[in-house]
Amino acid sequence: MAADAGSDEWRSRRARRLGGLSWVRREDRADGTPVRFVADELLVLDDHFATARQAFAEQGFSGRDIVEEGDVPNGFRRVRLAGLDVARAARRVRVQAEAAGDIRVAAGPNHVFVSTALEHAGPYGPPRPAPPGVLTAPDGTDGVRVLVLDAGVWLNSPLPKDRYVTEDYESDADIGDDGIMDGDAGHANFVAGVMLGRSRRVQPRLMRIVDTFGVCRESDLVAAFRQAGDDPIINLSLGGYSLDDRPPVLLTAALAGLLTSGDRVVVAAAGNDGQRDRPFWPAAYAGTSAPWRRRVVAVAAHDGRRICEWSNTGTWVTLAAPGADVVSTFVHHESFPDGWARWSGTSFAAPFVAAAIADALLAAGSARLAAEAVTAGAGLRFGRCAGVA
Repeated sequence: MAADAGSDEWRSRRARRLGGLSWVRREDRADGTPVRFVADELLVLDDHFATARQAFAEQGFSGRDIVEEGDVPNGFRRVRLAGLDVARAARRVRVQAEAAGDIRVAAGPNHVFVSTALEHAGPYGPPRPAPPGVLTAPDGTDGVRVLVLDAGVWLNSPLPKDRYVTEDYESDADIGDDGIMDGDAGHANFVAGVMLGRSRRVQPRLMRIVDTFGVCRESDLVAAFRQAGDDPIINLSLGGYSLDDRPPVLLTAALAGLLTSGDRVVVAAAGNDGQRDRPFWPAAYAGTSAPWRRRVVAVAAHDGRRICEWSNTGTWVTLAAPGADVVSTFVHHESFPDGWARWSGTSFAAPFVAAAIADALLAAGSARLAAEAVTAGAGLRFGRCAGVA
């Protein structure tokens, strides 16, 4: 389906929004895919902070110019210098760390991540109205909690209020001055609806992490992980690219702690840029050498026959799930009289897999084993696509 005028306007409106954020910087690769990060901020390992100071001095800064921000794990610094060339400083620190034999990513930007239905909208653009679909009935057992780090949930929605947990919600603030819905409005409702249409056991716990245009910082995502509690499954229908395609420095440490301290798996969308050779984080951790990589399930999208041409894939992708023309719960709005929508993207393939893992958890005995069982059966049920070029 070709993009229509409405899709073009939706994309233009989103691009204007992102371009108008003064705190966001952008670096583009030759293929046009963007790396976005917080202006003036550098994340650096304590062990290499002396080198970072040297990098700052090379750009004309003194120690008095450094402002240290909080909300980072022990062992890291988050520093701000007005006018800093963040990419240059990060590369300078990393080169010296690698020369000294440190294989860790020593420094990097505070990357900006976006929901995979916003920046990476696939060929269909914004959601479209759809006739009401069908949700499963609960099976009467205790639900399997899935933490969904996403947009705020709209209460005015066909999403059954007794089937999910949330601490906050959105309102008509998601409607812009021009009367058009913001780019990520209803995204969490849609993701949760995909889960409830697939599983009788799943109980989404919806936590707001992105704004109504689907934007969050790496540090925001890391902070949200601290509220994961005992939830065995985390759904991340968001992501982005990183400086020089290296693993994001803060996110790497946070996931290492999260996935080695209990029975937990992360299900992450692979992105919708049609990339075959570029890692999209956090999904791309599934293809790294990290000892916890098998606890990350990277999900591409298929249309029932083949991998969608707009879906990212590659050797780091674990499997594919339905992601084209998905019908799910949305929001009650004059443009969506029934409150249901049709939308496409790896954003909606990921919760399909998260729900399948929730269903498999009881028999498997752990989230890790449930994820392995779902992945092993992907060739038959989801269209497994590991290594598809």
